[in-house]
Amino acid sequence: MQTLSFQLNTEHIELCNLLKLTGLATSGGQGKALVATGQVQVDGQPESRKTAKIRVGQIVECLDTRIEVVGK
Repeated sequence: MQTLSFQLNTEHIELCNLLKLTGLATSGGQGKALVATGQVQVDGQPESRKTAKIRVGQIVECLDTRIEVVGK
């Protein structure tokens, strides 16, 4: 599994936008589709909320990639 580190400079980021900004989705719409089809986990649990607020310290897994959200 590939691991990416995403630096968050705000309080939170919407899940679909995180997937887009890390390159796992080509658009926010594709990010929403990945969530809708059950391909995304947050902190080891399936996540079905497309605009879930992701904060520093959380781990997102999608398409055999792990995204570690870190602070500035």
